Amino acid sequence: MTIPAAELAGYADVVFDVAVPVLDDDRVLINAEIEHAPLARALTEAAYARGARYVDIWYYDPHAKRSRVQHADAATLSEVPAWLDARNEELARHCGVLVNIRGAAAPDLLAGSDPVRAGLDRMPYLTSRQRLQLGNLVRWVMVPCPTAEWARAIFGEPDETRLWQYLRPILRLDRPDPRAAWEQRIAELLGRAKTLTELRLDAVRLEGPGTDLTIGLLPGAHWTAARLESVKGHVFQANIPTEEVFTTPDYRRVEGTVRSTRPLALNGSVIRDLELTFTAGVVSEVRASSGADIVRTHQATDAGAARLGELALVDGSSPVGRSGLTYLDTLLDENATCHLAWGAGLPPGVPERLRTEDPAGLDAAGVNTSGVHVDFMVGGPEVTVTGIGHDGGAIELLRDDEWQI
Repeated sequence: MTIPAAELAGYADVVFDVAVPVLDDDRVLINAEIEHAPLARALTEAAYARGARYVDIWYYDPHAKRSRVQHADAATLSEVPAWLDARNEELARHCGVLVNIRGAAAPDLLAGSDPVRAGLDRMPYLTSRQRLQLGNLVRWVMVPCPTAEWARAIFGEPDETRLWQYLRPILRLDRPDPRAAWEQRIAELLGRAKTLTELRLDAVRLEGPGTDLTIGLLPGAHWTAARLESVKGHVFQANIPTEEVFTTPDYRRVEGTVRSTRPLALNGSVIRDLELTFTAGVVSEVRASSGADIVRTHQATDAGAARLGELALVDGSSPVGRSGLTYLDTLLDENATCHLAWGAGLPPGVPERLRTEDPAGLDAAGVNTSGVHVDFMVGGPEVTVTGIGHDGGAIELLRDDEWQI
């Protein structure tokens, strides 16, 4: 990596001062790919300097995944080693810090592989990690790191320095005080979420080329942003960058068709021109110019994998969207435009009165449960987002990528 050491150190300071503040005696887990090592090391230095008890880096190699998809017994492809789950469970016991570094070294590494076999192997995704994050059992964050092959996938050449120049303003590292800039942005997003909550909408409709989808909301729908609180009361910011406000919909009340407006990188494959049709809340048809079988296999993981768990709105002021790039990484692309997610509903987006319910109670109330959660992008200047009140009245929320409220 060609990022100057001082900039890496400043980035690590933002991660551990703003996103997931490290306290004395904290356990810190860092999930990375081999190419992310310079950032992982800078984060380790910063964590220990703040009093961390132990920092553990897990380096994942996607090339090993390709070998597994090509050669392993199909019956074993969905297995996850128990020791990886144990690592996450131990972190939850201490309510520690989890940093997930994003930026695939090879976003389309599995191109040409059997799509059904590729869909069965969901590594490095771990259900145990999702449990930590959905339940805020730890302080967690996802952060991007440029790699040469990621740059090649975007630009057609391995210009890592060029990619970093795009990421710096997106991460607000070009600001005189990045910490203050993030605090200001989070306050803006929480204010927008409060406005949406106070509208007391019954549903949201998305309309655009190939899209006419109505998503029912939970009674007393709660909108929020990525400023969260752990089970021990620690405040943290789950994504850097973050530009979204989101809610958890009523999975039973989703009808129509939606067309993805950006490619989706999913477990080593790129899904292009994805279209999903929902009937009575369940995906009834999957179409794509490439990767449809991968999506079908993924959505067959469990009963909730073919239902919606998130509705997120992003306007055109997002620096990610203004950059004009498609990053082929969900952390970036989901913060460029509006998105949905199939799979698990997000607890922070659930109305407070429902949060004490057990899983069966949440499901009965319309909160989706699943072992997966996959965001895909559906917004843009050609997509209009309209709120629908309980009286049937309509109010435009987003048109031409601009807030109308």
